[in-house]
Amino acid sequence: MFRIEAKSNPRFIEAGFIILFIIAMMAFSIGYLKATPHIPIFLVISLLIAYGLLKKVPFRELEGGMIAGASAGLGAVFIFFFIGILISSWMMGGTIPTLIYYGFLTVSPSFFFAIVFLICSIVGISVGSSLTTVATVGVAFMGIAGAMDISLAITAGAIVSGAFFGDKMSPLSDTTNLASGTVGVDLFEHIKNMGWTTIPAFIISIILYAILSPSGTDASFDTVEQFKQGLLGTGLIHWYTLLPIAVLIIMTFYKAPALITLAVVSILGVGLSYIQEPIALSTIFKMLFEGYVSQTGNKEVDALLTRGGMSSMLSTIALVLLALTMGGLLFTLGIIQSILAKVESIFRSAGSVITGAAITGVGINTLIGEQYLSILLTGEAFKAQFAKVGLAPKNLSRVMEDAGTVVNPLVPWSVCGIFIASVLDISTVTYLPFTFFCLLGPILTIIFGWSGKTLTKLEK
Repeated sequence: MFRIEAKSNPRFIEAGFIILFIIAMMAFSIGYLKATPHIPIFLVISLLIAYGLLKKVPFRELEGGMIAGASAGLGAVFIFFFIGILISSWMMGGTIPTLIYYGFLTVSPSFFFAIVFLICSIVGISVGSSLTTVATVGVAFMGIAGAMDISLAITAGAIVSGAFFGDKMSPLSDTTNLASGTVGVDLFEHIKNMGWTTIPAFIISIILYAILSPSGTDASFDTVEQFKQGLLGTGLIHWYTLLPIAVLIIMTFYKAPALITLAVVSILGVGLSYIQEPIALSTIFKMLFEGYVSQTGNKEVDALLTRGGMSSMLSTIALVLLALTMGGLLFTLGIIQSILAKVESIFRSAGSVITGAAITGVGINTLIGEQYLSILLTGEAFKAQFAKVGLAPKNLSRVMEDAGTVVNPLVPWSVCGIFIASVLDISTVTYLPFTFFCLLGPILTIIFGWSGKTLTKLEK
């Protein structure tokens, strides 16, 4: 997107006013009006077109900028389609249900908060969705915590931390694919590089949750048993259904392209479904497009397993294309260039650039309350700056997740914050101090940025 030529040269004050207006409009629409991000972004695009015409920028140039911006996301769009297919195939083949079932086998009264964090992490990686994890197993654990008469705030913090660890590290996650696609980094290379900050945050978090866990409780675990029985009732729980995960790990180790890897393991998932029970080809095609529909009769289990399909990714794809179109207009109108030119002198070292990107990700989450935009706008704004200080793009994609993806549930008026508070019936401010993993993300990424450790330099 930085190759888009500016067709106007607004002053810093003018560009700054436009950016603040966009942020205010987005924050009001999403936070107060509870609008989905698509409509506010569409309105911003319309206003930017009007602004460009007032600045006497030909419409053809504006249109060209919009197309150039949107085209930057085509790689991510194909990944998103494959992710939708993969989730469906792994559901029908039993891979995801089996992984979740084995996770539930670890539940016990001892180290309760640590186990909640661990299981939510496993489920989050399995389904690639933090909000689905919170709304299913998260609700179950809140019920268990209530029966045990222990801290609901810490339980909620462990649920949110685990769910967003899984969301961040899962190849099925839309935010993970968005972050890697925005800056042009291979999906699995991005996940591997995130381990430098994510694994320490995970270890520190699970230790803290273990220390805080109560001991000697005799609470009933009926809810967990219901989940386990519901999963067994699907008939999909078998050790061999984990084969696609082994293949995924092997292909990742040998650095196979993400699209090829996703295609291979998706085919494996469909193949496994034939071992469970032969399915008509027309039914498979329908599932791959519309998603897998669980019909166990257990509402919680059905809500957890009914996922996937190409169609499930359409809303995300639309948001990505709209946001990138807006970004293309901002560059065509010279607004981003004007802002960066003013603050460029601040970013002269790797540490300062990483800190600036992290603050931007946190700031967009706080002001607008939308994690997709925090990832997209931070990536587009700092791509060139990272290159100037000699840092490879995967450093930026890591920062975008460390300070973007995991920060959104900590903002009370954000999309994730509102959803989680509603589903778990606990305020964001109450569970925020105990979301150790989410809080450690921005801190560790800035510390590693200034230390110079784990950073990858651009190849010359």
